[in-house]
Amino acid sequence: MGDTPAATPTGNSLKEWSGIDLLACILSAVSYFCILSGVTLLLLNLWTGYLLTALALVSAAAMFLVIDPKLRRVSSRYEKKQKEYLEELDRIIEWKTTEET
Repeated sequence: MGDTPAATPTGNSLKEWSGIDLLACILSAVSYFCILSGVTLLLLNLWTGYLLTALALVSAAAMFLVIDPKLRRVSSRYEKKQKEYLEELDRIIEWKTTEET
């Protein structure tokens, strides 16, 4: 029981999570906090607002650069599986239509 990996609702194991994902989560939280407080302080025309807004933009860009390669890999795997599924579905439909005639 203890040696089986915990599964997410989609059936993927938690072993797919890595340090890159953790870094992206942290950068996401930093970006959200900085944009929220930065824009508020920016509207009050405080120098810290400019600093936090700039930090939010930098952390959002870093988050994108960190997580984008993994998202592209996952997306290409999904597209490949979807293409295979659609081809299989076409074969099944073709088989059923030739069987009916």
